[in-house]
Amino acid sequence: MAGRSTAATALLTRQKITHSIHPYDVSPDAPHYGALVAAALGVPPQRVFKTLVAEVDGALTVAVVPVTSELDLKALSAAVGGKRAALADRAVAERSTGYVRGGISPLGQRRRLPTVVDVSALDHETVYVSAGRRGLQLQLAPTDLVALTGAGTARIATR
Repeated sequence: MAGRSTAATALLTRQKITHSIHPYDVSPDAPHYGALVAAALGVPPQRVFKTLVAEVDGALTVAVVPVTSELDLKALSAAVGGKRAALADRAVAERSTGYVRGGISPLGQRRRLPTVVDVSALDHETVYVSAGRRGLQLQLAPTDLVALTGAGTARIATR
């Protein structure tokens, strides 16, 4: 794991959470990035989740949704008891999480933000999320993801 440690992987190791690390080589600017990451990993795209930072009524909130879907901002807002949601500015998301776009992990963020994981994650034995660096994914049980982030689950992805 030399050279692959991130705040997310360090958290999992510290908490003794079963996980595996999977490198991949896909340009973060490629169209259909999530589907390409799933293909590079050789897994169904429904098991690969992206981490998005949104502002709900002015408060930053993390949303974790399948790469095959888009974030339903109205559903996210409702899931956290808010009225209005919009995606956060890239610089704000990077500054608050400590990660760069294309490598934002829901785990090990600089500042722990309220988090909602799309309920579809619970349909899988394991899911893939960013390890906190472009080109690196973590595989872990969705129940561990929810527990470590203190997340709620709700249907927040479009189908």
